[in-house]
Amino acid sequence: MSAMNSIPSGYKVNGCGATRESTVGYKQTEVGLIPEDWEIVSIINCCDYADYRGKTPPKTASGTFLVTAKNVRMGFIDYQESQEYVETALYDSIMRRGKPLIGDILITTEAPLGNVAQVDREDIALAQRIIKYRPKNDALFTTYLKHYFLSERFQRILDDHSSGSTAKGIKGSVLHQLPIVIPPLPEQRAIATALSDVDALLAAQDKLIAKKRDIKQAAMQQLLTGKQRLPGFSGGWEVKTLGDLFTFSGGYSASRDQLSVEGHCYLHYGDIHGSSKTSIDTEVDYQDIPKLDIPLKQVSTKSLLKDGDVVFVDASEDDEGTSKHVVVVNKSNLPFISGLHTIVAKSKTDELAHEYRHYCFQTQAIRQQFLFYAVGTKVSGISKTNMPKLTLPVPSIPEQTAIAAVLSDMDADLAALEQQRDKTRAVKQGMMQELLTGRIRLV
Repeated sequence: MSAMNSIPSGYKVNGCGATRESTVGYKQTEVGLIPEDWEIVSIINCCDYADYRGKTPPKTASGTFLVTAKNVRMGFIDYQESQEYVETALYDSIMRRGKPLIGDILITTEAPLGNVAQVDREDIALAQRIIKYRPKNDALFTTYLKHYFLSERFQRILDDHSSGSTAKGIKGSVLHQLPIVIPPLPEQRAIATALSDVDALLAAQDKLIAKKRDIKQAAMQQLLTGKQRLPGFSGGWEVKTLGDLFTFSGGYSASRDQLSVEGHCYLHYGDIHGSSKTSIDTEVDYQDIPKLDIPLKQVSTKSLLKDGDVVFVDASEDDEGTSKHVVVVNKSNLPFISGLHTIVAKSKTDELAHEYRHYCFQTQAIRQQFLFYAVGTKVSGISKTNMPKLTLPVPSIPEQTAIAAVLSDMDADLAALEQQRDKTRAVKQGMMQELLTGRIRLV
């Protein structure tokens, strides 16, 4: 896999590397149509397992890394998501016959249900809500098993056998009896290789995107604080309070249940928290913006969002979310209502260029000020009376525009990489659907 934009050469639809499904050579089974030479076997009949339910030792400050259900993602173990440890000797004594080995397959049984990963290091412990599987013999290729567990077919079967309303789960005794579709071993290996090649490509793309994001973050911290100046600019910057630059007001309160696809655009604070974007465009994002069907006369003009307005959340359950905000792009001046738990910042002056606002509130210095003024324990937030106290270094408009142009180019580069990564993911999903159902046979 040398090229970033390539897909595995072994996967060719209707090409010399594959054949298309037909009714001849296929059989109808409990999981659907599969090739005649494929078998269906319950998990318990082809895999040994270890269930750690109720056996997790007390957590400690150091020791063996504890993989929880939060760490198991769709295809890999995320060691950054939750970093907990258990005492090594105690864990070894409890799990002396069921310790994870490299290659073992993990599947979560609840919260979340059905996430799958392959063990890539042995110095780990496993928490509750995870079951570890290991093929009983060489007739089942371990990496194929991982990809099959990730397939749409198996995930649908898993969901059908789960229980619960808000948080679905499955008992180990039920999970063990679920079917696995098993091709001949050479085909298992070919399928696993093709899908693993795409996984490697996705990993490389994710790594490049992460690197580009780090570069952008570093550039922002330098350019937005004046530590690094662009060519042609010199001289000092003024320091302004946000009260010098904006007036602040609240939004119109409406619950999520009141929102629909009809009415006026409505900015819910949860949609600010749940997005990685720092701007929202009423034209580009119109279909995705929730709507509130009420007469506009019920809404204060202070809560109607205009082009260039900045909307901050006034509450967050974590420090990272305290300074969350979006800049409004509303060139057409569509009715756009700022919602519950938002603080609307409207310009008092023309000292901040619109494009500069997309970046100037993302520095570490601004985040620290938000944390300083935030109040609360489980939920922290900042008030409309404290917002004006925050300070912001303000360069000249030409320098603001130049800085924003540099950062915008970086954003465009990132967007292109993310689009390519998303296309690769779509290719992989298509491959899984074709290969793991036998619609396409790798020769």
